[in-house]
Amino acid sequence: MARVALVTGGSRGIGAAISKALKGKGCTVAATYAGNDEAAAKFTEETGIKTYKWNAADYDASKAGIAQVEADLGPIDIVVANAGITRDAPFHKMTPEQWKEVIDTNLTGVFNTVHPIWPGMRERKFGRVVVISSINGQKGQFGQVNYAATKAGDLGIVKSLAQEGARFGITANAVCPGYIATEMVMAVPEKVRESIIAGIPAGRLGEPEEIARCVAFLVDDEAGFVNGSTISANGAQFFV
Repeated sequence: MARVALVTGGSRGIGAAISKALKGKGCTVAATYAGNDEAAAKFTEETGIKTYKWNAADYDASKAGIAQVEADLGPIDIVVANAGITRDAPFHKMTPEQWKEVIDTNLTGVFNTVHPIWPGMRERKFGRVVVISSINGQKGQFGQVNYAATKAGDLGIVKSLAQEGARFGITANAVCPGYIATEMVMAVPEKVRESIIAGIPAGRLGEPEEIARCVAFLVDDEAGFVNGSTISANGAQFFV
């Protein structure tokens, strides 16, 4: 599968697993990161996957970064919008800054990532867009009005892009992970983690590689009739 793939937030956690899975499929992968230079350098050293630094919340930075990726690796065929942040607080305590930061990265960041790539996909009559949403965008979550709003909005982006891109050979789909054993989740107190697992019928956290396999399926050349869909990977915790 000789395709060029861009994975935002692709050097850590779920993003790193996606980057490695796509490389395993034969893609040439570029992984972006926002700030952790040390982790990015280590990721590149271990995997051979090139990393690029920019803030997905900044359109101009995204456009320039994407141009550099394409200059280095060739036209981008696959884009996985994975970069995301949390700024949790109960709604009555949430600040406008907490709201805006999450909206800018998790929702506007998807626009900033896909928009510069979209015209080339249309011209080449091929493209694969995958947005990493969340179970909390499907069901909501206490203390995450901002995050849940962005992840629900991401699903709207996917459904709309699917309709616009279908006749150009472009698919747009979403993956909604449940609770995954990333560094962030594993860092929470054990009792909190146990309470999370108690709510998952599968009786365990998901693995980043399980989300990566969903993405690998969706971006395959042979997945062209899967368009505008959402894969829920949450251990039967929530059904749409």
